[in-house]
Amino acid sequence: MTAQGTSLPEIGGGTARPQDHVVGIDLGTTNSLVAFMQGDQPVVIPGEDGSNLVPSVVAFPAGGDKRVVVGYPAHRYLSESADRVVYSAKRLMGRGLEDVQEELKLFPFRLAPDLAPGEALRLVLGEHEYTPPEIAAQVLRQLKRNAERYFGAPVTKAVVTVPAYFNDAQRQATKDAGRMAGLKVLRLVNEPTAAALAYGLDRRKEGLVAVYDFGGGTFDISILRLEDGIFEVIATGGDTHLGGDDIDNLLLTIALDDIAGSANADVRANPEAVQAVRQAVTEAKIALSREPVTRILVELPGQQPYARELTRAQFEQLIGPTVERTLAAVRQALADARRTPAEIDEVVMVGGSTRIPLVQRLVSELFGLEARGRTLHTELNPDEVVALGAAVQADILSGGSAATADMLLLDVTPLSLGIEALGGVVAKIIQRNSTIPASETEHFTTGVDGQTNVAVHVVQGERELAKDCRSLARFDLKGIPPMAAGLPRIEVRFLIDANGILHVSAREQRSGKEAEIEVKPAYGLTDEQVETMILDSFDHAEADFAARQLIETRVEADDILARIEKAKTHPAWRALSFEEHTEIELLVDEVHLLKEGEDRPALRASLDALDRATRRLAELMMEQTMESALGGETMVSAGEKLGDELHAPHPFAKAEIR
Repeated sequence: MTAQGTSLPEIGGGTARPQDHVVGIDLGTTNSLVAFMQGDQPVVIPGEDGSNLVPSVVAFPAGGDKRVVVGYPAHRYLSESADRVVYSAKRLMGRGLEDVQEELKLFPFRLAPDLAPGEALRLVLGEHEYTPPEIAAQVLRQLKRNAERYFGAPVTKAVVTVPAYFNDAQRQATKDAGRMAGLKVLRLVNEPTAAALAYGLDRRKEGLVAVYDFGGGTFDISILRLEDGIFEVIATGGDTHLGGDDIDNLLLTIALDDIAGSANADVRANPEAVQAVRQAVTEAKIALSREPVTRILVELPGQQPYARELTRAQFEQLIGPTVERTLAAVRQALADARRTPAEIDEVVMVGGSTRIPLVQRLVSELFGLEARGRTLHTELNPDEVVALGAAVQADILSGGSAATADMLLLDVTPLSLGIEALGGVVAKIIQRNSTIPASETEHFTTGVDGQTNVAVHVVQGERELAKDCRSLARFDLKGIPPMAAGLPRIEVRFLIDANGILHVSAREQRSGKEAEIEVKPAYGLTDEQVETMILDSFDHAEADFAARQLIETRVEADDILARIEKAKTHPAWRALSFEEHTEIELLVDEVHLLKEGEDRPALRASLDALDRATRRLAELMMEQTMESALGGETMVSAGEKLGDELHAPHPFAKAEIR
């Protein structure tokens, strides 16, 4: 179901649709992807390197020019300058200083020293500071570039997925990131719901489905009812701070303790050494999904290498409590849905951590699948299924294809929303697992004679006291005529839009006085901050565009060189003169050399010269192919051969950069 790596001319010509492209994006903790609907199937758009995955890793190399490297190329900086690299930034989105203290001990990056309570986190990376939404925006920009390169046209609209248990602050931070990346986020969709959309489109099933989503940084469980094209989420649960990173951190802590004990040296103060150990334990985790035993081996500067054998049995014993935390959330979601495990028809596995055999075994046992002759659904690539579902939702919103014309998505809000009432208790106005968009109204009154102002404190959570819930916003309803306590009639209305973003209004019905607020949660960014970051991106737009042009020209060069190598086996090659062979070979060597450098104009000129030098070769290839067709081959076979060999009128012509 994934798109294969294809050359730019083929993509620009055949697959693009004339209307604006609305893409689906899975902004993941470990990897991110972008997808779209191709006909009646969602497909993932490959990057410049042909890979569907873009690692959510961002590096800021030294140089002071704010140069940014995203994805696989950013990985190498972990071993060179780890303090300039950010990964797993999704776990920091919409979070406060007190939320991340323990986690930061194992990360190479550090926080700005002057952070104030309630302020968005700022990470110190080299000479500059960045917020988590800015980091996410860099990943989104790369995905946007991949899509634009694929379509040969601008991409400005997207559906972006978020963990089902993301709170209002985390959702707002995701929208901010999209805005900074130059994307209009049409909808935020819960990740398990997106997975169900991709699953439902392929399977056309009806019944109850559990989506178990265990990714790099978050865990979600959703129970959905599928019927007649309607995907209704009836319960959701999870933990935004539980994922494969926790397993990595567990193994990392054990390895670092081992090193400190055996070598009598703590390498925690060396960021590059810590990242080398992290890489080794992560590879061990992946290996144990295939093999019963593996070996962790790390070269450490100035001391003996660290080596340890780890069996799958030992690994499963270590991670057992972490996996059990996911199962507890599953049981709670089933209780919320008022369903038993035996009533669930299908269980869909999403996220890279679901490849762990222990996870698959325990989930299967919880739902009793083997006893019922059923198996987990693991046939869809767990790394890609969320992005595929986002593409389906993007197609629904854009009205782009008959495949999704009759589909409807009914999502839910994961946490209850209410206001602080007299005595500090929470008056819940919208209950968790309510279908969204949602609107609810409650009426309140005053508790003091002559009260002219009412403070409205909006909270989110399941606890009974406001102090135990997450504070989202505060605003005042002013100018109420003085009345005896109990006489004012104050109507409070909560509206959750399709993205899960909250709007609150309050109105005193007797006087008509009213106030409203679009909730701007703690740890979010102000409009001014977002605008500043957008303007900052404009400052570097010229350099970014130049870098993009260089990359696209290098890709074009690789494509042309590959075609020339293939042409050398064609009879037309032998028909060229010695001088023609020599000229082409010299230009090929020149292109090879220039594409490794930074001089795009020189590379462009060399490609143009190669274009001219190979024109007679192209003409000979075309003539010989047509002669073979007239010499007994069918026109169909000749046409297929012609299409294979002559992708464009001139097979080595430069690709158009649009």
